[in-house]
Amino acid sequence: MPCERYQIKGRVQGVFFRAATRDEARRLGLTGFVRNMPNGDVEVIACGNRDALDELAAWLWRGPPRARVSDVVSEAIVGHDTRGEFVVR
Repeated sequence: MPCERYQIKGRVQGVFFRAATRDEARRLGLTGFVRNMPNGDVEVIACGNRDALDELAAWLWRGPPRARVSDVVSEAIVGHDTRGEFVVR
């Protein structure tokens, strides 16, 4: 199963980015997690169908209404086990 790590930069903390990302990832049938990083970024680890991952990546550039995304860096990862629902950490 393909997995991606996304690092989202900009005004992405304190704007419900994690909750909105969780909802979008669940809608797309992805597993994984989203969390705030100490430097102000948000990190997403998502696994699932390639089309769903691509759709999530496009959504991450927009985010929820109050977010202002300046960059999304992605990389494929291997060997990541994310069973169950997509969660906020």
